[in-house]
Amino acid sequence: MKKNIAIVMGGYSSEFGISIKSGNVVYKYLNRTAYVPYRIVITKDKWIYLDEQDKEFPVDKSDFSIFLGQEKIYFDCVFNAIHGTPGEDGLLQAYLELLGIPQTSCNHYEAALTFNKRDLLSTLKPYGVRCATSYYVNKGQSIDTKAIVEKVGLPCFVKANRAGSSYGISKVYQSEDLEKAIDHAFSEDDQVIIESYLDGTEVSVGVITYQNEVKVLPITEIVSENDFFDFEAKYLGKSQEITPARISKVQESNVTALAEFIYRTLGLKGYSRSEFIFMGDDPYLLEVNTTPGLTEESILPQQAQAAGINLEQLFASAIEEAIQ
Repeated sequence: MKKNIAIVMGGYSSEFGISIKSGNVVYKYLNRTAYVPYRIVITKDKWIYLDEQDKEFPVDKSDFSIFLGQEKIYFDCVFNAIHGTPGEDGLLQAYLELLGIPQTSCNHYEAALTFNKRDLLSTLKPYGVRCATSYYVNKGQSIDTKAIVEKVGLPCFVKANRAGSSYGISKVYQSEDLEKAIDHAFSEDDQVIIESYLDGTEVSVGVITYQNEVKVLPITEIVSENDFFDFEAKYLGKSQEITPARISKVQESNVTALAEFIYRTLGLKGYSRSEFIFMGDDPYLLEVNTTPGLTEESILPQQAQAAGINLEQLFASAIEEAIQ
């Protein structure tokens, strides 16, 4: 019997449009012989099901179901394609867990932890995971630019603590530009992390659970045409994403082992994509994404393809793992 699959997309953050693209790719490639897919768009104002003609039907939040005519549709699994809140920070996962509905991403605590860059790095540092030197600022606090520069140096990166897709990020070369960069980050979050600049090769490593086994996908090297891997570089073609990465065997072995270690240590499931920068042969962790982009051009699908996994197989495996 076919399973009803809710593909949730949208969300409350600046990543709304990217999430819609990811969700529509999942909808396109999901195997119709095994699944009946439903596009569920979540916004702050409404939760709706969109049919083939883009007609809207409200979602009953009490049990996460929809009415189509006289029929009430329940879902066997939720495919989480929301980047940012509430799909990547644990809110949606906790809601679905309370309802007993399986979903394809990691559980609510792990999602909240990985979405918070400060907490993630603080959790992993005791395990010997290398990271950039960092400095924290919260909205409403006074900004001591001298103290920031003394700790992290220049240039440095100013980032929104809980945001993705490079929203709210700036590379700062002069101390007089710090406050402007921090204000820019505050447009995305009320917590900011400022990190030292790491000058090395940047790579992205996908780790997934596929056919009941944790699998590290081929590594992608990031070569940005811009000053760093910003929004334009990620989504507007201003970068090269080279899979497999042009790194040494030692570097490949080190980052593969570390990415799998992080996935297992944090108790992740489903998809993850971790970003690293090499300083010599040592990978330094930047962040972990637990609902990475799933468009045909996105990094994780590229890596899966390089591993011989097509999108239909990739998406079906996530659903079956979640249901199990």
